[in-house]
Amino acid sequence: MKKSRIFGSVGLISAAALTLVACGKDNNKSNSNDAKTANKFSQTVPKKAVKQGGTVKIAIETDSPFTGIFSDEISMTQIDADVARPADESLFDTDDNYRINDKGPATLRINQKDKTVTITVKKGVKWSDGKQVTAKDMEYSYEIMASKATKTERYTSQFEFIKGMKAFHEGKAKTISGIEMPDGESGRKMVLHYSELKPGMTNSGNGYFWEAAAPYHYLKDVPFSKLQSSDKIRKKPLYFGPYKLSKLVRGQSATWTPNKYYWRGKPKLDKIVCQVVSTKSATQAIKSHKFDVIDVINNYWKDIKNAKKVNFVAKIPLAYDYLGIKVGKWDAKTNKNVMNKNSKMANQSLRQAIGYAMNVEQVSKHYTNGLTFHVPTLIPAQFGDYYNKDIKGYNYNLKKANQILDKAGYKKKGKWRVQPNGKPLKINLLAKSRTPMDEPIVQNYIQQWHKIGLDVELVGNRMTEFNAFYDKVQHDAPEVDMFIAGWNLSSEPSPAALYDVGAPSNYSRFATPENTKLMSSLDSQKAFNHKYRVEQFHKWQQYMFDEAYVIPLSNSYEITAVNSALTGYSKRPSQSNSLWYQVGYAK
Repeated sequence: MKKSRIFGSVGLISAAALTLVACGKDNNKSNSNDAKTANKFSQTVPKKAVKQGGTVKIAIETDSPFTGIFSDEISMTQIDADVARPADESLFDTDDNYRINDKGPATLRINQKDKTVTITVKKGVKWSDGKQVTAKDMEYSYEIMASKATKTERYTSQFEFIKGMKAFHEGKAKTISGIEMPDGESGRKMVLHYSELKPGMTNSGNGYFWEAAAPYHYLKDVPFSKLQSSDKIRKKPLYFGPYKLSKLVRGQSATWTPNKYYWRGKPKLDKIVCQVVSTKSATQAIKSHKFDVIDVINNYWKDIKNAKKVNFVAKIPLAYDYLGIKVGKWDAKTNKNVMNKNSKMANQSLRQAIGYAMNVEQVSKHYTNGLTFHVPTLIPAQFGDYYNKDIKGYNYNLKKANQILDKAGYKKKGKWRVQPNGKPLKINLLAKSRTPMDEPIVQNYIQQWHKIGLDVELVGNRMTEFNAFYDKVQHDAPEVDMFIAGWNLSSEPSPAALYDVGAPSNYSRFATPENTKLMSSLDSQKAFNHKYRVEQFHKWQQYMFDEAYVIPLSNSYEITAVNSALTGYSKRPSQSNSLWYQVGYAK
């Protein structure tokens, strides 16, 4: 599994889609039953003998066109990643615990004594133009990310543990000294030399090495500054996965046909069509069998749970939605997040009160058929002992929220509270429109904040279109004080690439010395001791809960409706990288 599929930058997901109705208790029983039903979902469709041929239509559920940036090193949205999935294969396969194994396109070897990571691409792993994937292709992906000209957010300070990476990024070196190609650029082996190795390196998504490659022979003539807009990225990309792009209707659909050079063998299908469908039409599309693979919008589970000729598969993803509170800006010159201690949202008490005023658990339980649930901390329970179960999260408590604000000096002046210095306090919330139910739930939260005297309004007095939303968040639009977004997480629990001082994806822009210290401890040499690493994870979660720069909200069961005529479809991590090689019609 590659970072682009599981990592937040990569995986920018919508806030939980919920309806706004008066909360009651009459549906608790049915919610509980639905939650139990969800827990019993299989992660795979029934296994059957597969035949060759056929077309599969995949629904891409969005009310905005997809951007169509077909490059792991540059693309930043989950929608683009979903569109590219039939072709986009990672260098590594994993087991169901996301531990890298040797079954994928490349193998991994870690040498603690020499502080090296060696990645070797298997012979016969070829781009869709027939060229072997080489060491230079792997090295080139680091150059793309590290070059400031590409303006990608993929580059983080985690990569700077590779020797020479920082110098290259800052323009002080023309090559990355810590990347060695012992058999030459056309060889298949790349050796990464580190200043120190990290405890999570055996897991996919660890953030310290990249899990993709870029076709150097194909892209080398395109300046880094023009890569994102290049037709070679937008219209005619190369991948080494089972399918290749054969037709594109910009922003609306992508048609994939078999890559005849695919290293595992011949894919089962003749064609895969990824087609945009509006979220308003998704439920009807399931009922009418318009698509062969389509995700379920959990609010409408009751409407489609008895649909015929489909298999429902599900998992709880490594993901969460969150409220981000802006307290600074990204400094492109220093490649660091810089806090403004005098910013409107810099007061810890204000942030905590905002958290306690959100009725996340009540709304989630009542309006999503038990399929969405409150998450208390920024490390999901799926990460086992790294999860701090003692943190109960910001549970709805208006009395406590009011008390916190009163004590901190946020006095009421008429209907609204003012800042401790007596100046007016108006808080601008940015929220994106992805599903029909996004706006009602956001309006619900605004109502809760109004109840404690906080004058919160939507930026522009309306929900923001998906692409415009991330443009404002990523570029620190001055009118944004808070935003509701989400992450698809890395399968290695370290949150450094999301919340470190050198992480562009740290969109709240908090960068305290204590956070930097804790971030460093999570991936330090001491952290090779599992007990120590767990302790530091727990400390960091407690710190983040106390500071409330980022307030975790909810996660949801990820349910997919799959045509019952298909076999080979799975949500198991071990099947993810070879998924579309496996899927076909049953005999």
